[in-house]
Formats: sequence, C-alpha cells, structure tokens
Amino acid sequence: MDKYKTKYLDNEEKELGEAINKLNTKTLPRPSKKDQKVFKEAAKNFIKKEAKMNIRIDPFELDKIKERAEKEGLKYSALVKSVMHKYITGQLVEKKLK
Repeated sequence: MDKYKTKYLDNEEKELGEAINKLNTKTLPRPSKKDQKVFKEAAKNFIKKEAKMNIRIDPFELDKIKERAEKEGLKYSALVKSVMHKYITGQLVEKKLK
C-alpha cells in the first residue's frame, strides 16, 4: 500500500509524497557546496518556525493520551500535534457512539 494514501495528509502533501517516491535519487546530480549551504540554512529556518505551546490538562486525560500514543508508536506530543493538525484541516471526523 502506498504510504502517501494515509488519511491525515491533505492533497498537496500526498502529491508531494508521490513525486518524491517517483524520483530516482541515484541519477540526481550532487548539489554544489553553495546549494548545500542554502538547503541547510532553509532547513534550519523551517525548524525554527515551529512554536512551543503549554497547556493544562487533566492527569487522567494525559495518561490516556500517552497510552494511545504508545499504541501508535508515537511520542505523546506528536500524537497531540497530529490530532490538532487533523482538526484544523477538517480531517478529524467525530465518531458517533451507539
């Protein structure tokens, strides 16, 4: 199964993933030292743009989040970030209980 068919990626992210999968990296020329420096600087600037956020949460809920994250093989902060991403992009669907 194509790893870019996961539900939490939007269409642009899926297209980028598919384009990357099609690349034959062995045939690509090695970037010049100047280009490598530009790429490294861009990556550093991208990482810096993430903001930190502190929230207060009930200890019971935090324990449940940590349990779920462990089942998913994620750090709990990555799970929370993923859920928030899904929510703000409209990909989080409420499941109705019977």
